[in-house]
Amino acid sequence: MARVRYGARTEAEIAAAREKSSKLPDIWSTGVVAVWESDPDVVAAVLPPPLKPADRPLVRANISKVDLPGYPLGAGSVAVAAQHGGIEGWYPLVMPMTLERALTGGREVFGEPKKLGEVTVERDGLVVRAALARHGIAFVEVRGAVDRALPLPEPAQKTDFYFKFLPAVDGSGFDVDPVLVHCTRNEKVRKLEHITGDVVLRESMYDPVADLPVRRIVEITIGEKTTDQKGRVVERVSAQALLPYIHQRYDDPQQILDAPPEGSSGGRG
Repeated sequence: MARVRYGARTEAEIAAAREKSSKLPDIWSTGVVAVWESDPDVVAAVLPPPLKPADRPLVRANISKVDLPGYPLGAGSVAVAAQHGGIEGWYPLVMPMTLERALTGGREVFGEPKKLGEVTVERDGLVVRAALARHGIAFVEVRGAVDRALPLPEPAQKTDFYFKFLPAVDGSGFDVDPVLVHCTRNEKVRKLEHITGDVVLRESMYDPVADLPVRRIVEITIGEKTTDQKGRVVERVSAQALLPYIHQRYDDPQQILDAPPEGSSGGRG
C-alpha cells in the first residue's frame, strides 16, 4: 500500500524532525522598534490578572522582516510593559504575521496572540517607514529618518507574558483553567541605529491600539538581531478573571462565547 500521508509517523521520523528543529541556525531580522509612554490607566486596563503594570506605562511596537530560508516573513507586535512575580516583561496585545506557518506554533505552543496581517519595513537611504496592517488598516505606522549609529548592546534576555487556553466546546468559557506562560528570549544585536520620527496610531475596531496614546516617544530604532525563545508555564490562572479579556485574542469574540445549536456542526470559519 502506498504511504498514507495522514497516517501515523514512525518513531524514527518523529525523532528526526525533533533533531532537525533543535539545530536551527541563527535567523536574523531587520526591524523597527518604537517605544512610547502612554496613559497609565489605559495600560493597567488591558492587563489581565495576575499581571501588574510596570513602573512606567510603556508601549512597544516591533515591526520586522525576518530572513527565513525560502520564505521571507513579516512579523510584528504591539505590547505593553508588565510585571509578574518580580519579573519585568511585556504583554503583547496583537502579533501580526504574514505567513500562516508563523502563526500555528506560537499560538498553539506558547499562547501568543498571533493573527495574519501585513507587515511593512521600508528604507530608502536614511528614510524609514514601518507599519502593521490588518483588514486594510495600517493601525500602527512608524516614520522617520536615521540620524546616528548606536553602540551595540550586550546579549540580553527578555520576557514576554502569554495566556494559553482552549475555548470550551459548549461556549461557556474554557475547557480547562488557562495557564500563564513566561516566554524568555535571548537576543543578540549586530547593528543598531537611532531614528528621529513619530508614531501614528489609526483607529481599527479589530486592533484598537489607538487607545494607547503616544504621550512621549522614548526611542525609535532600526536594527538587525537574532533571538531564540523558550517558554514555561508558571501558574494556572482564574478562568473567570481572564474571560473578560478574551476579546483581545479574536476579531469576533462571539466565535468562542456562543455555543453552537444542538446538532449543528458549529463551524464559523
